[in-house]
Amino acid sequence: MADSPDTPDNRAAGRQLQVETHGLDVIADAERKGTPRTLFWPWFGANVSILGLSYGAFALGFRISFWQALTAGVTGIVFSFLLCGFIAVAGKRGSAPTMVLSRAAYGVRGNRLPSVISWVLTVGWETVLCSLATMATATVFGRLGWGGGTGTQVVALIVVGALTVIGGVMGFDLIMRLQTVITVVTGVLTVVYIALVADHIHWSTVSALPAGSAQEFIGALVFMMTGFGLGWVNAAADYSRYLPRSSSSRGVIGWTTFGASVAPLLLLVFGLLLAGSSTQLNTAVAADPIGALTTILPTWFLVPFAVVAVLGLVGGAVLDIYSSGLALLSAGLRIPRYLAALVDGVLMIAGSIYIVFIADDFLAQFMGFLTTLGVPIAAWCGIMLADLALRRRHYDEGDLYRPAGRYGDVPPAPLLLTLAATALGWGLVTNSAASWLSWQGYLLEPLGLGGKSGSWAYANLGVLAALALAFLGTLALGRTRVRAQETEAPSPATGEEVPIA
Repeated sequence: MADSPDTPDNRAAGRQLQVETHGLDVIADAERKGTPRTLFWPWFGANVSILGLSYGAFALGFRISFWQALTAGVTGIVFSFLLCGFIAVAGKRGSAPTMVLSRAAYGVRGNRLPSVISWVLTVGWETVLCSLATMATATVFGRLGWGGGTGTQVVALIVVGALTVIGGVMGFDLIMRLQTVITVVTGVLTVVYIALVADHIHWSTVSALPAGSAQEFIGALVFMMTGFGLGWVNAAADYSRYLPRSSSSRGVIGWTTFGASVAPLLLLVFGLLLAGSSTQLNTAVAADPIGALTTILPTWFLVPFAVVAVLGLVGGAVLDIYSSGLALLSAGLRIPRYLAALVDGVLMIAGSIYIVFIADDFLAQFMGFLTTLGVPIAAWCGIMLADLALRRRHYDEGDLYRPAGRYGDVPPAPLLLTLAATALGWGLVTNSAASWLSWQGYLLEPLGLGGKSGSWAYANLGVLAALALAFLGTLALGRTRVRAQETEAPSPATGEEVPIA
């Protein structure tokens, strides 16, 4: 494939685009280009979404004050994206997709469990983003008197779906170029939006919001973590894998964290000020997180708003569909990467049809989705981070694809630890607004936390518990295994995926 760009002006722009042929294979030395700062563009482009403003309303929905919501948001965003930065280091060490590098911790075929979970999460996220872009477009057209009904939603879904699928199918090179454009256009238009609606902020109203309990604060904090960085950790190495292995690890961590965090932080602050100033807007965001933000805009800016909303959401969806295709391959499906992305695109459109045309309450289902899958992903993240911290050498390329190699086939310890952490986590989270999750929270009563109706019911402690148990458990149980792996002689490295029965 074409070399990746290494400057904001995209030096590779003149090269001919082509469908990426890389799948789960290790990137060859000749194709590893760029510096850690190039990671800024995909991460910023994927997170400079108007949806970040809506998170202000989501956070205040936990019935906490502005300052509590701001603290929870800043801490949750930065910490969760810092986790992405750490896992991105694995990409430059091993030059393979995230869910292939995860085989070092889980075994070659044992890794299929977290791969399936990762695939479901990324398909879910791309579906959510595609749906939001569709609803936002329909809302804008409705305000302009150009329709806005079912017909407009259908056309918008086709356009948004096509843009996302094309980006995912084409692969890394197009994504890097696309994200640079999205970053510039969306960044400028977002600043204009903020300037236009700034007069809707009433600090006296915002500052008067009553403080919530410690449990409500923790609930908001965990929600921000799952809504931002924990939704990306399973894809964090998919872009750093193109960097030379000599790249600075601190640079990889820093640019990933900075690029992903800076836009959400700014948008969150403004979103909190807007939502805290208007109870009506705060409520409307729950039903249509993007479209509700148009109600305070002058008519002349509605079309630019549609552009910034769609581009920002597509930027995130494109990264998701690319990584979901890689996760699907890692789960065992034997098809080319671009076909895997196409399969996920079909599922994304089907899911979007349900959200846009059938589902009644977006926010309840969204929160349930985040907390439910946030628990096993937090468990995987804890194991991956601990395994990475224990390693002193680069990954052995060949053995990442050999069940009989040093990383093993189906080692029981990481799988049992993942299941235990997930079981603990699901027992400590609840979401009463999503009826299909009423079975969760089964440990709140036995552990003396007040049961499903108590003060800890919506603190979402399960995500933090799963992350901590998996991390500490791997540090305690995995040290000997990692040391034994790193004393073995290098295997014959093929740099290519080999069939796994």
